[in-house]
Amino acid sequence: MSINQVSEQTHGNRLDPVTFEVLKNGFVNLVDQMAEQILRTCYSFVIYNRDFSCALCDAEGNTVMQGTQDISVHVGTLHLTAKAVLEDFKDDIHPGDVFLVNDPYRGGTHFNDTRVVLPVFYDGKLIALMQTNGHWADMGGSTPGSFDINAKEHYGEGVRIPPVRIYSKGIYLKDVVNVLASNMRIPEERSGDLRAQVEAAKVGQTQLLEIVNKYGIETTLIAFAEVQDYVERLAKVKISSLPKGTWQTVDYIDMDPELGDGLIPIHVKMTISEDEILYDLSGSHQYISCFLNSGFGGSLSATYAGTKTFFPEIPLNSGFYRVVRVELPENSVVNAPAPIAVTGFCSGAYEKIMNACFELWSNIMPERAIACSFNLEYLLIGGNDQRTINNSYFMWYDWMAGGHGGRFDRDGANATSPVFGVGLSVQPCEGQERLSPVITTKHQIITDSAGPGKYRGGCGVEKGGVLSKINNSVMSYCCDRSRSVTWGILGGLPSYPHGAWLNPGKEDEQYLGAIFSNVKVKCGDSFVRPSAGGGGLGDPLERDPKALLEDVIDEYVSIERARKDYGVIIKEIDRDIDLFEIDYEETKNERENIRNHRKQWLEKDPLKVEEMFRNKEIDKLDVIRQYGVIMDYSTNKALLNSTEQFRESMKKRSLKYWN
Repeated sequence: MSINQVSEQTHGNRLDPVTFEVLKNGFVNLVDQMAEQILRTCYSFVIYNRDFSCALCDAEGNTVMQGTQDISVHVGTLHLTAKAVLEDFKDDIHPGDVFLVNDPYRGGTHFNDTRVVLPVFYDGKLIALMQTNGHWADMGGSTPGSFDINAKEHYGEGVRIPPVRIYSKGIYLKDVVNVLASNMRIPEERSGDLRAQVEAAKVGQTQLLEIVNKYGIETTLIAFAEVQDYVERLAKVKISSLPKGTWQTVDYIDMDPELGDGLIPIHVKMTISEDEILYDLSGSHQYISCFLNSGFGGSLSATYAGTKTFFPEIPLNSGFYRVVRVELPENSVVNAPAPIAVTGFCSGAYEKIMNACFELWSNIMPERAIACSFNLEYLLIGGNDQRTINNSYFMWYDWMAGGHGGRFDRDGANATSPVFGVGLSVQPCEGQERLSPVITTKHQIITDSAGPGKYRGGCGVEKGGVLSKINNSVMSYCCDRSRSVTWGILGGLPSYPHGAWLNPGKEDEQYLGAIFSNVKVKCGDSFVRPSAGGGGLGDPLERDPKALLEDVIDEYVSIERARKDYGVIIKEIDRDIDLFEIDYEETKNERENIRNHRKQWLEKDPLKVEEMFRNKEIDKLDVIRQYGVIMDYSTNKALLNSTEQFRESMKKRSLKYWN
């Protein structure tokens, strides 16, 4: 049976197909209207740029429907939050109650993702739970923005909120909210976001009760169950058509700060049976000494999102979760227990699991193959804004676009939101500058940032800024892949390392790396950080020279890297009129030269490569793409353990497919 046949058949014996479709889409519209309410009433610029999600859950906490632009990591955990509220309050839930929760150890993600859960009653009976989740820009803790790389336990990361009642039978519990918000920076903004989320949940409640009044309570509750059963059937039909077996791979977090040199492995093994997908992450590293760990909920969501990417035709609700089973080893980097720090999970374990899933599914469904995508990153600056009369506190909280991996038959997307949440908007510089004393000085695509391949990755972006009227300010950065550089598949090459620089080009220039917290900054300081491009897919020596010529014209690839990475010789005739010429004879010779030497390059002594780099005989991209050497760019020293692991990765993902 095909998916089309499933969608055309009568959806169970209880609802006719027309009523089913009307209600299914009505539930989507309901959730989207909740999202529109948040967008128009939130206080935080972070939430305004769509770092939020909503869901309609049934009376058991199962997700009935998500919205059309929700963040993938949120949606895969909202049912767990709803179930946590039901578990803690049981029969002590009443009309007019509203609950708040952000606990990552109860199925949430990290403290910043703060969820409002509103129970909906009809004739005195609980029928549903409305949920709105917004990323609050600060939750307290030792660092503005609550991303402290030095925190080993969650006590330094902000306020942990288990399920707590904030409205009781319609009465706002101001004292409870004040206790929470007063432990956060800019508490009036936090309270404003809370009110926006509560009102959005009420919009969902109103919409649902209108559906009940029109179609009846019995029909509505049947539809709750039917839309989940429908998704389960669709998923099982798709799974039944796939090859059966087990596939596995490994991706890496850059390091454990206490261990130093050495990538942190995350093993992902996937088994497809007749009607189920099992992910087993056993063998992943034990939890590490910083906030890049993930709790159970975050890792569970990563497998859902990584799988769902290859099933775009199937809606996402708890019916999908029934066919995806996940085993997460306890006390590991993918299932860290309380009180182990997990706030940076989004840049750490989460996207590594997702990209590992991409690689596994690329083997099974090559027509939808995609290489590794750039890593989510946050740069946070907090302090006092001297532009204001009262020297008020400000939070500059920024994420960047970057490159997605090369795909089966086309290049990766340039300057796109991270796979963590493709619904995220790129924050407008004008809005940021109005709200904070940080001026953007550059925001542009990086030439040569895309991982080379027959189909190259998408290009990354470089963003720079200068701090104006600030005092008592600090900067923090949550990222990764400065060492586990975004990789290619099926012969493709890596892209570009992440990392931030303070005062670039000045005497006090400093490379801060991809994770740091509470670096003191002052008026006049500047910064810049790149996002990586996506990894390449396929052997770059098989890329059509004409396609590469277009890349050079568009300044996605330089003439130099066209030669080094692709073996294509392009001569500039007149750049002003985009006039270039391919030398096909020299291209043939150069490609043959690369074929004869590239396997040997991956065996070269890393210390000799380090020396070549320090002597400026080769550049950073040569180090990574030709020699597979990982370096610490604060010291320009080769990292021998990380290099060994990265080279092993390149041999499996790239060298194996070279002729």
